[in-house]
Amino acid sequence: MLQKKKKNILELWMKNQLADEGLREDLISNDDLRAQSEELIDSLVTNLSSGNFTDLNSDEWSPVIEILGGIAITRARQGFSPRETGAFVFSLKEALLETLQKEIGDDTKALFTESMKINRLMDNLSVITFETFIKGREEVILRQTDEIAEISTPVIRVWDGILALPIIGTLDSARTQVVMESLLQEIVDTGSSIAILDISGVPAVDSLVAQHLIKTVSATRLMGAECIISGIRPEIAQTVVHLGIDLSNIVTKSTLASALQHAFKVMRLEVKKITPRTN
Repeated sequence: MLQKKKKNILELWMKNQLADEGLREDLISNDDLRAQSEELIDSLVTNLSSGNFTDLNSDEWSPVIEILGGIAITRARQGFSPRETGAFVFSLKEALLETLQKEIGDDTKALFTESMKINRLMDNLSVITFETFIKGREEVILRQTDEIAEISTPVIRVWDGILALPIIGTLDSARTQVVMESLLQEIVDTGSSIAILDISGVPAVDSLVAQHLIKTVSATRLMGAECIISGIRPEIAQTVVHLGIDLSNIVTKSTLASALQHAFKVMRLEVKKITPRTN
């Protein structure tokens, strides 16, 4: 019955989707929405004829799951919300149930039986859609996290032989690894002998953060470069002393400018202001 009414179901489903106030025409065109809907409903109605409404892990349902999973992943990457993605499946459920009601009519028992089958099936498909959507969203978040980590740990060549790495945000184990890899690689690439770690953008320094900094300094020294930590604010200095952390063997400065001045002294460089000549 639903196979014969496939076109009617598609039109009713499209009507439901286009009438939704949350329709995101800025993310997907009506033509693309119709193409997605038509592909899914063709596969879905074909599989309904098998009579298998419960075991969605069977091979016969693989095409439907694959199409639905692809749509969910794509929507997660495009920026759709979970509600907007769920509405895509729920509006199809409404179209199927409405079609059943029109075709079966007054046969209450048959209508109840067939409606329950459709309800169970579409609820299971909804769960699959949300699970796939979450996986897609997690992939986006992980990619964005990696991109932010790369952006927030830039190694800057401030002078020949002098590198600076401003650290912004919390310094945890994973980020320390990124910082060390970026810094050590840049030391190798540039042949620099001094590296400045600026922690002005680190909100707080505890014993764990201090240990991460010490590890970074040690790794830098093993590469043959001297490391200076700048951005030591009064509250950070008090915290370090209170925690009993020994930074006595590390050069520390309050500002990046003072750290750069120290680096110039170590490298026996001098920067002078030139007074312009008057004619």
